[in-house]
Amino acid sequence: MALKPEHTAPFHSVRYALRVLEAIAGHRDGVTEAGLSQETGLPPGLLAHLLSMLCRENYAERLSDGTYVVGESLVLLGSGGDRERALDERLRRTLADLRDTVGAAVYLSRYKDGELEVTSFADSPMTPAVNEWVDFRSALHATAIGKCLLGQLDHDGRKDHLSRHRTARLTSRTITDERLLLNTLDRQPPTVPVLDLQEYAVGTVCAAVPVTAGSSVGCLALSLPVENAHRLRRAAETLSRRAAPVMLSLAI
Repeated sequence: MALKPEHTAPFHSVRYALRVLEAIAGHRDGVTEAGLSQETGLPPGLLAHLLSMLCRENYAERLSDGTYVVGESLVLLGSGGDRERALDERLRRTLADLRDTVGAAVYLSRYKDGELEVTSFADSPMTPAVNEWVDFRSALHATAIGKCLLGQLDHDGRKDHLSRHRTARLTSRTITDERLLLNTLDRQPPTVPVLDLQEYAVGTVCAAVPVTAGSSVGCLALSLPVENAHRLRRAAETLSRRAAPVMLSLAI
């Protein structure tokens, strides 16, 4: 399986954030924002934005004298045997916060060994998860999650998946024509959320954005009842903005 060229590296903000964290980690006694700007070569506006995100996510900490040091979350994620547990707990908190922010069930998924795997999700009685009436693994052509994952594969990777999973009609809106589906995936800009407008299930709309960490294929998604469809695009934009901290956790 190969990735499309535009999906072979994390988003720019994540690469820059890792550069900033590396610089901070090199100064045990703290480093000023001016020092970070000089060391990383990042413009002040971008650096300030990244530092705000890193402090909010506890990857960095700003001391009373204005210098920055490594934060608790980075220490935990770098602590050897405890990393997996710390990462799981962090992702659960992140997804729960995101669920409450967007007012929708949220899902973290990946494409592994040729199949979809929902690795984590956060829902609540007020924001119920999608009823999986058809196995998600057989419905990539009809879901925002699935189309987002397929969109990160190259043409051969997509054809391989479709050769193993029939593009069944699940609702009147489902794309069942393979050529049309492949053309739709080709036209999808990688920075624009993928939408599912009742293609998987009548009464449900969804959105998904890519989440990359190295060469892995993943996505962050949300679902809403159709009566809240007017909130979908704004929620999807929030989802896209909040994808960077998730990618950062996976990349560290």
